[in-house]
Amino acid sequence: MTDAVGSIDKPDAQDESTESQKKARKGGKRGKKGPFGRLALFYRQIIAELRKVVWPTRSQLTTYTTVVIVFVVIMIGLVTVIDYGFSHAVKYIFG
Repeated sequence: MTDAVGSIDKPDAQDESTESQKKARKGGKRGKKGPFGRLALFYRQIIAELRKVVWPTRSQLTTYTTVVIVFVVIMIGLVTVIDYGFSHAVKYIFG
């Protein structure tokens, strides 16, 4: 059965050539380095990514922390009230 792209059972000619290229290439840069070289590359990549991070200022960090603490306190209060209500309802129903 065929459609506008080609046969469903057989991949296109481009797909076959890219698959053979992927099989022929083994490792690239990573294949030539030992375990310590790969580890060093990993840490260099980590440092490069951390340099891209936009770090919050002290006032932003204080604001975010305050918002999180207030939200957590409100959620603790809400869960406590709901738990207290359910416990009294269960005591009332089951004696």
